[in-house]
Amino acid sequence: MTDDGRWQPGRIGVDRSEGFGERLLGVLLDRAHEMPPDLIAPLVAEEVARVGGREVSILLQDYEQELLVPLPGRGLKVGGPESVEDSPAGEAFLTLRTVEVPQEGNVRMYLPLLDGSDQIGAMAVTLDRVDDDDRRLLRRLAGLVADMIVTKDSYTDRFFQARRSAPMSVAAEIQWQLLPPLSMTVPQVEVAGILEPAYDVAGDSFDYALNGDILHVAMLDAMGHGLDAATMATVAVGAYRHTRRSHTDLSQVYAFMDRAINEQFGHDHFVTAQMMVLNIATGRLQWVNAGHPAPFLIRDRAVVDRLESPTTLPVGFGGEEPVVSERMLRPGDRVLCFTDGLIEEHQAGGETFGEAQLIEWTNRILRERTEVRAVVRALSHALKHQRGGTTTDDATIFLVEWRGGDADHLAALD
Repeated sequence: MTDDGRWQPGRIGVDRSEGFGERLLGVLLDRAHEMPPDLIAPLVAEEVARVGGREVSILLQDYEQELLVPLPGRGLKVGGPESVEDSPAGEAFLTLRTVEVPQEGNVRMYLPLLDGSDQIGAMAVTLDRVDDDDRRLLRRLAGLVADMIVTKDSYTDRFFQARRSAPMSVAAEIQWQLLPPLSMTVPQVEVAGILEPAYDVAGDSFDYALNGDILHVAMLDAMGHGLDAATMATVAVGAYRHTRRSHTDLSQVYAFMDRAINEQFGHDHFVTAQMMVLNIATGRLQWVNAGHPAPFLIRDRAVVDRLESPTTLPVGFGGEEPVVSERMLRPGDRVLCFTDGLIEEHQAGGETFGEAQLIEWTNRILRERTEVRAVVRALSHALKHQRGGTTTDDATIFLVEWRGGDADHLAALD
């Protein structure tokens, strides 16, 4: 350690001994590589017991984003599902903060489970009393638990089965495996998306990737329903990812995707698409529209504009090279993308939902909520309720908020 308190590697006198907290978390790290998924629960319960905790529950977000459902497992307390919108677990999940609920003689703690910035669910623990050391250790333990769940999820069905509260179609199974995380946050930008109907979605999909200062976003809607639509969406997303990873110009992405859909499915099949790139350092937004509804620009918590642009034919119809549109965003601006199922849906014998009603509900939700994830979830659920609780077409929402600034401070130890 230097005179000003800074740490210098290799200096004699630096304390590298293992303390209680490091031992506690280190056990998870050391064993995580080979640990079978079903042993996470008993190990976490034992770890919590070391700090005087008990009644551990791991609650995972369900596919409709309405409930936090308990993960079964040896050593865990398994009760009923808890509401995302109206429960201490839901509050921790939505706000990304620890929630403490005093009870008779003890405290029930609810900690958000975050993998990176993706919300997994919440972890609940009961302690006789809570101090700052408990809060720090359990918060870090919850972070490790979330990482382990995401890692193990790639080769087990346990977490998928726990999150599922209704039968899921084959098409929906395909689509959920195709999706990136439903949310992502870094200091400069945040994104969140949601799909409806969660257990029967087929043709809708979205994709994104953050490469350096460039955020790539695509929203897709394959024609039709069921397995055919899911298959077409899979090819479209695969073609999009291929072009993105090959550093293809945005104007050329359409042509590659168009050929892939046309060669695989023929001239009578198509996918509407919206492809965007956002420079998160400058706020420069560019996009291409292939038969998709125009996104909304949100500023100061209200829809202020539609991002109109020249459109080309849907992917698969062999349209001309699309025009790349451009807009400079201001810090705090949001872009709301959606598929046509959201505005064309209607109850039997009624009128379509329409863009005007979508704008009205968007503004209403924005007055009540600020967090990007919470806005997406509340808007989707409100619109579903207005459509009678069901939908005959896929209805997908994807929201991007640009904040500006940089993330360099996260790479500094001090």
